[in-house]
Amino acid sequence: MNSYGSFPGARPRRLRTTPAMRRMVAETRLQPADLILPAFVREGVSEPVPIGAMPGVVQHTRDTLRKAAVEALEAGVSGIMLFGVPEDAKKDAAGTAGTDPDGILQVAIRDVKAEVGDDLVIMSDLCLDEYTDHGHCGVLDADGRVDNDATLERYAEMAQVQADAGVHVVGPSGMMDGQVGVVRDALDTIGKEDVSILAYTAKYSSAFYGPFREAVGSSLQGDRKTYQQDPANLRESMRELALDLEEGADMVMVKPAGPYLDVLAKVAESVDVPVAAYQISGEYAMVEAAAEKGWIDRDRAIFETLTGIRRAGAQMILTYWATEVAQKLAAGHR
Repeated sequence: MNSYGSFPGARPRRLRTTPAMRRMVAETRLQPADLILPAFVREGVSEPVPIGAMPGVVQHTRDTLRKAAVEALEAGVSGIMLFGVPEDAKKDAAGTAGTDPDGILQVAIRDVKAEVGDDLVIMSDLCLDEYTDHGHCGVLDADGRVDNDATLERYAEMAQVQADAGVHVVGPSGMMDGQVGVVRDALDTIGKEDVSILAYTAKYSSAFYGPFREAVGSSLQGDRKTYQQDPANLRESMRELALDLEEGADMVMVKPAGPYLDVLAKVAESVDVPVAAYQISGEYAMVEAAAEKGWIDRDRAIFETLTGIRRAGAQMILTYWATEVAQKLAAGHR
């Protein structure tokens, strides 16, 4: 080696020498407030029901849901996204349990609101798939196809009963054309102008939803490719984004997160509203399964996936690890 000077002259490794150094120069920081906990509440059960494909996740009872909400709040999580799971006998072609003021989701919203008030942002899934006997996100026409405009009428009703129950944010997730505008009008009509809309702007038809369908007891027949987005398309997402913003979306989402980080980054660069990403059930299940086999380090994998989603531009991340991760962050985990 030359005794004068050294090669290479630039040494980026100097900024990686110690944990303290790496923490100081980190470009992306994951915080508990970035996280939102998705939670399922099942009608008619007295004990939580484990979800086989999602180790550690359950279908809650009303009581355990209240406890989960408090635990999330105490950990510093910002919000909770609620999904209702009705009794099978209450499912029908129109998903009427979804608009029943005493339906399981509306009851759960009231329960959580009574427990945590406005200290935790209460969000609700606004979709019919949990409540229909055919498992689709909308009502069907005579040919068995999802009827977009008839479904919008049902979404308007859902938005109103969820708002009446006390929800802070509704999440229309069915990917119907015009859903954000119809929901905004429905909320404003009943004086619920303060209820926000988290638009599922880019929701792709994904293989990674499999465990979720167990979680909500889905009765799906066929697939959702005629309304969820084609995984091959990016420009289509940008068109959906423009439409959702024009219709009044307060926040926008990309779902799934991991396989669509390019979409997430493009969306985040293009808007001046908050951007969310949903780390879905299949993403969760893959990490848990590989960790259970001893193939990966569970904690490192969890934090790496979440940091990647945050780095791509998500200000809010829906993840089933929300409370656990928030607790570990509060304890100094990096």
